Amino acid sequence: MTGQVRTVDGRVAGRRGQATRQKLLDCLSEMLSTSPYRDVKVIDVARKAGTSPATFYQYFPDVEGAVLEIAEEMASEGAGLAELLEGRTWVGKAGWQTAQGLVDGFLDLWRKNEAILRVVDLGSAEGDKRFYKIRMKILNSVNSSLSSAVKDLQSKGKVDKDVNPAAVAGSLVTMLAGVASHQKGFQTWGVKQPELKPNLALLVYLGVTGKKPTK
Repeated sequence: MTGQVRTVDGRVAGRRGQATRQKLLDCLSEMLSTSPYRDVKVIDVARKAGTSPATFYQYFPDVEGAVLEIAEEMASEGAGLAELLEGRTWVGKAGWQTAQGLVDGFLDLWRKNEAILRVVDLGSAEGDKRFYKIRMKILNSVNSSLSSAVKDLQSKGKVDKDVNPAAVAGSLVTMLAGVASHQKGFQTWGVKQPELKPNLALLVYLGVTGKKPTK
């Protein structure tokens, strides 16, 4: 955590206060992995953190406010997915590696942050603009990079001019997010994790280049 941390009433929290605030967030994150979001109560988070509800309310207006804090931190990490595409090529074996790296990044991010991303997806689906913005913060940077990759291939005559880069990129990013959030579901269909990655990467590579990868 960087910068000044303030309480709800605007006071700057000291080192001890920052540690307490972070412990509350850590305990809430842990609870979200085992309990439905709306079943988590302030008193339960405070008890798990070894403090009081009054202390919780010094740092967050309610459970939802704390959830949004966790989601914002996660979104900043998720926006780094675009770095997996910076300076990368989509041509030849290196292009296949680019597709694989992007898939690995999506699957790992969702697996690591499954609980909070489930809440973000729920809030977005219900029309909560705060959660929607957080979700788009993660996806937009990757969407832009993929769109630019398709445009670049078009300029070199490697992708048909009739292809809409934004439409392709948006479709691929939506697919990646959907598959990443449903990883456990694939296991019930008999798809093992090691089988999921290369097949998803194949779809990404085909979507960007229109061709089968060189492996």
